[in-house]
Amino acid sequence: MTVKTLTAIELKTKLEQGEPLVLLDVREDYEYKYTHITNSVLIPLNEIPQRINELDAGQAIVVICHHGMRSKRAANFLVSVGFNDVTNLEGGIDAWSLHCDSSVPRY
Repeated sequence: MTVKTLTAIELKTKLEQGEPLVLLDVREDYEYKYTHITNSVLIPLNEIPQRINELDAGQAIVVICHHGMRSKRAANFLVSVGFNDVTNLEGGIDAWSLHCDSSVPRY
């Protein structure tokens, strides 16, 4: 199974429509403290294998990082261990800041 992708604008639309999504931020703690998408959950990429029980394989998960590379790795890992509805945010939080919410600082 391949990981799906969506753009920041597509994610914004899904959130505005009230779709039940888990926003999984896989950046480091200091990055998350600097800025994040409201209601996202932080589990840094290197902690996902140990903390996988904090995630529900039955929920729709959108994985987020800075530009989309770490989140793609995390999403591929989740799919490989049996998660079915995993999507990678193209361009990461940087794209979110550029296209959806300019109050989210870029770095």
